[in-house]
Amino acid sequence: MSDLHGTGTRPHVVVLGGGFGGLATVRALRKAEVDVTLVDRHPYNTFQPLLYQVATATLNPGDVTWFLRSARSKQENVRFIQGDCDAIDHDARTLRLSGGEVLTFDHLVIATGVAANYFGTPGAEQFAMPLYTRTQALAVRDAVMSGLESAAVNRQHDDIRVVVVGGGPTGVETSGALAEMRNKDIPVLYPELDPAKVHVTLVEMSPELLAPFEPGSRQYALRSLRSRGVDLRLSTKVNEVRADGVVVGDDDEFLPAGVVIWASGVTAPDAVSTWGVPQGRGRRIKVDDRQRVQGLDGVYAVGDISVADGDGALPQLAQPAIQQGKYIGHLIADGLRGETPEPFTYSDKGILATIGRASAVAEVTGLPRLTGFPAWMVWNGVHIVTLLGNRNRVAAMVNLGAKYLAWGRSHNAIVGDTEPPQLRDRA
Repeated sequence: MSDLHGTGTRPHVVVLGGGFGGLATVRALRKAEVDVTLVDRHPYNTFQPLLYQVATATLNPGDVTWFLRSARSKQENVRFIQGDCDAIDHDARTLRLSGGEVLTFDHLVIATGVAANYFGTPGAEQFAMPLYTRTQALAVRDAVMSGLESAAVNRQHDDIRVVVVGGGPTGVETSGALAEMRNKDIPVLYPELDPAKVHVTLVEMSPELLAPFEPGSRQYALRSLRSRGVDLRLSTKVNEVRADGVVVGDDDEFLPAGVVIWASGVTAPDAVSTWGVPQGRGRRIKVDDRQRVQGLDGVYAVGDISVADGDGALPQLAQPAIQQGKYIGHLIADGLRGETPEPFTYSDKGILATIGRASAVAEVTGLPRLTGFPAWMVWNGVHIVTLLGNRNRVAAMVNLGAKYLAWGRSHNAIVGDTEPPQLRDRA
């Protein structure tokens, strides 16, 4: 076991989590007289808004990930350690990692993000597939492609279906992409299959899609998904997830499905309950108006893992996490100079969601509400610019361009290794 404390001569800031909020905190401390240790269970940052493009075989996983050690190329006061947080001792101001390392901190920033919330739905945690990490996106992609290959070998006697649970941006974007794959690619790539027997079903418990958006955007998304042939089940609860499908609705209708994608909500990981921090809605860490964890000196939480008191909960998106991370970095740096910044205030820059090629909704601050092709162009531009690293931006533009600019002519899919399908006994 080793005890690590920066150089020992300057305040040591430990940032737990290399997502949007964690990296924003690290970068805001670039010129501060501190040593920064960034900790994450993965050696890379994942650009979650484009994970569904990995899951639907359009982008490579490397297009949406960024090596966290690259932060040192422009910031010498940061180092990276890969590991999980096993325990936090707030009295000793230490954090123990899964590999046995013990980090002593003067300031601790918790930015670990959240995990899928299954809301106690029977079978969901066992059989549904979440879409919040690179590994999960690849698992969804391989499951979908394996199902198609198996259906092709067996000449598809039965209907095949993918069920997406959740009508937020992730659920809408994933459903739209899968429907376009069914409509555009399957007739060419899988002549053994009848596209009319391949179904994409979106199940949402509320009566509308995209709850954070204005009514006009919601209606546009609804029409756009229906025009692509998505089977919409609104005001419908998932009662159970099974290995071969889902049970939904008041009448317990069973929908056979080869893949069930869970995009229905988030909650704090179970490990957070062992870290000695106060938890509020969704088991998220309770913070004050300066993102300080309530009751703990020098400990902060940013991004999806944090929640403030009151009714003004921030959307669980990249922008709030980035703004909170920058704020915390400046708060720590200002505190070293004896200054106290004003409470954190969120500047809402708007929200975006895409349904498919030339179809999106955009509610951007300072612009009129956009739908269709203009919104889709805004969505593409914002996501490509926000990607970390020029290589990722170029790769994403190339792969997205190959799909959308050559629409109707290109049917290439980025796939991985799947098990060879078995011929079913038709006797």
